[in-house]
Amino acid sequence: MSSTRQPVAVVVGATSKWQADGRNTRLAHGKVLDDRDLPVGARWGVGGAIAQKFAQEGFAVVLTTRHAANAEGLEQAIRAQGGTSRIVELDLVSHASISKAFATIRESVGDPDVLVYNAGYLEGRDLPPEKELLEHVPVEIFETAQHVASRGPFLVAKEVLPAMRQRGAGSFLISNNSSSLRGRKRLTGQSLYYPRVMMRTLAQVLTEEYSEHGVHVANVVIDGLIDSPGTRALPRAQKQPEIVMNPVKIAEAFYYLHTQDRSCWTHELQLTPFSTKPSF
Repeated sequence: MSSTRQPVAVVVGATSKWQADGRNTRLAHGKVLDDRDLPVGARWGVGGAIAQKFAQEGFAVVLTTRHAANAEGLEQAIRAQGGTSRIVELDLVSHASISKAFATIRESVGDPDVLVYNAGYLEGRDLPPEKELLEHVPVEIFETAQHVASRGPFLVAKEVLPAMRQRGAGSFLISNNSSSLRGRKRLTGQSLYYPRVMMRTLAQVLTEEYSEHGVHVANVVIDGLIDSPGTRALPRAQKQPEIVMNPVKIAEAFYYLHTQDRSCWTHELQLTPFSTKPSF
């Protein structure tokens, strides 16, 4: 392989459910929002900021999303900044879709040097207060949470880790939240997040299995409200702007993890706004 090969970063879940036309935004606000006054780094949440950061650092960035139209604005922004980007459709509920997406990625740009698993879901948010107990949660909601939080990263890891192991280098970075730290009751308006504990466990297992082969695996606990069009418009974000996390700075943390010297790798990183107490 040529040493001049452009490095490849794949962001699984490059778009945000809180972007201007995202599912959470429409659920919370009942409409699509105008994001023209927002910084470009915040318009697509964490995934979009990570994609822009790696593109700025010279990576060919692959944006995966269930529907290509969701990422068209992000792709245009990256190219306007002088970066290289392409969109590949990927549905984490479908094993066939995952396999097809990564076959396309390998054929078009090669094996990824960095994989950022940033997939999210909103299932559970529309359950009313009287449906908070497990006995009321439809099995379909649990299955979607399992697909995205557990089965999805397992299948994605199987697609990218063999080449990283053979090359003796690569980063597999997981974007997670505070619900991965311990089991917690789902509250009204929250997604069914406790399956994310399994996502964190998978990161720990992959660290034990692949670190010795030169693959850097890390679980990143994003412990707070991330700036985006939909979250910025929430009453609590407007009343307490100091609790809102800057996705550009979160993206810098992901890039830092990828560039760490292998003599001192970080395998779990928790990011919390200064004004709030860290979750545990």
